[in-house]
Amino acid sequence: MASVNKVILIGNLGKDPEVRHLEGGVAVARFPMATSETFKDKQGQRQERTEWHNIVVWRGLAEVAEKYLKKGNSVYIEGRLRTNNYQDKEGIQRYSTEIVADQMTMLGGPSGGSGNGQESAAASGGNYGSSSASSSGSGNSSNSGGNASAFQNDEPDDLPF
Repeated sequence: MASVNKVILIGNLGKDPEVRHLEGGVAVARFPMATSETFKDKQGQRQERTEWHNIVVWRGLAEVAEKYLKKGNSVYIEGRLRTNNYQDKEGIQRYSTEIVADQMTMLGGPSGGSGNGQESAAASGGNYGSSSASSSGSGNSSNSGGNASAFQNDEPDDLPF
């Protein structure tokens, strides 16, 4: 039986990415990302609900995140859900769910900002369209209409997080 574990999110970073370099130089970055939805309640009042997602990116994507992403940036993420379990200090079994991203597209500045991807690239000194941040070395970067950039990453399944 086939199964699919696919997550697609567009949202804003809640803080700057935290990047670590593991043995062998493998980079991993983690950051919270907020997605929001608006709806009307029973009284007809407009309400907004924000969900927070823990995002993990590996290798080339982690290096791109470290260099270019900042709190408030808007980003498109594709990846898969992964749930980790652990015991806390009191011995209670805890669970955390994260999105392991294998594709990331920078959409510009923070929500409500006037910046687009080209302005962000110029401000950071980056040239997104011609650089490759694929950890597999296959050159999986693309430029979406000149206003955003996509990077793909393949994360190993044998790392203990």
